[in-house]
Amino acid sequence: MLATGSVLAALTLSVAACTSSNSSSGSSGSSGSSGSAGATAASAVSGSIGLLLPETKTTRYEAADKPYFEAKFKALCPDCKILYSNADQNSATQQSQAEQAMTNGAKVLVLDPVDGKAAAVIARDAASKGVKVVSYDRLISGAKVDAYISFDNEKVGQLQGQALLDKLGAKAKTGQVIMINGSADDNNALLFKKGALSVLTGKVNIGYQTFTPDWAPDTAGTEMDQAITKVGKNNVAAAYSANDGMAAAIVASLKRAGVTPLPPVTGQDAQVDAVQRILTGEQFMSVYKAIKPEAEQAAQLAFALLQGKSITGIATATTDNGAGQVPSVLLTPVELTKSNIQSTVIKDGFLTVADICTSAYKSACTAAGIH
Repeated sequence: MLATGSVLAALTLSVAACTSSNSSSGSSGSSGSSGSAGATAASAVSGSIGLLLPETKTTRYEAADKPYFEAKFKALCPDCKILYSNADQNSATQQSQAEQAMTNGAKVLVLDPVDGKAAAVIARDAASKGVKVVSYDRLISGAKVDAYISFDNEKVGQLQGQALLDKLGAKAKTGQVIMINGSADDNNALLFKKGALSVLTGKVNIGYQTFTPDWAPDTAGTEMDQAITKVGKNNVAAAYSANDGMAAAIVASLKRAGVTPLPPVTGQDAQVDAVQRILTGEQFMSVYKAIKPEAEQAAQLAFALLQGKSITGIATATTDNGAGQVPSVLLTPVELTKSNIQSTVIKDGFLTVADICTSAYKSACTAAGIH
């Protein structure tokens, strides 16, 4: 499991410094009520931040990133306002949401970009207005940002690639590996692919590879259909899927084509349906990225920047985004297989036994020692 590390000591700031009220909202728009009537002139500073997430097709954002971030930020500053929006995978929408958040008083944007390059426009606009930007989970490239927090994304791809290589063993050069990557406008997808290829190149035969616009599972399923047609259903040795949402559609495609036995399929995000597929052998592995520490440390970064404090004690690494070295927090991803479900996602409280072991999966849970 990942260790978050305590950084609260570096942030022992009075919550009285934030005067706007705390709140949460639905999938888009802003939220909150008026500031505390008891605030004094000395403590009256802006307490608004924007949390801008990229899409809803991947379940993690609404189910984990948002609630974890909001809970931590409200604990740090109960009277602050969080202006929340989700762009539903539309860069133009995200730019409008960022502009609206700043118009509504946001002094820090925690921005998970739909398109890392396009989001440079948002970052430059924010800088011109004195608004700080935390690049969250995905890197904003080509413009100055104040902080970046994510996982070691090349390592994610390396874990996926190595898992396939280990599973194939002596049969690594027998048959074709199908590579279904994420969205090409997401810098993380490029890093996942780079990491996977650093392990797989020269050791397996890659018979088909493509990027998947918007990470759309339906598109990934169609891509897998095309790959099977190209290489033949009896020649599919393994399927590299960049995330779990696409893996579901890829497995469905393999089943439709009558590929038996099912080849090893990778994933990422430890979605509950993926964990269930791992238990039944339909998906070989996923990558668990402990979202809670990522979201909580993003909240700590945002709070420090809101108060004009140094983030040196939180961001201990740097990342080159093409416009300079960005102070960074890079967390460590973990390979998730049937053997460590209990000791990772369940132990951390990311998923519960009740989430995973529904009636259809109780016997598989028992066999895997999940309790």
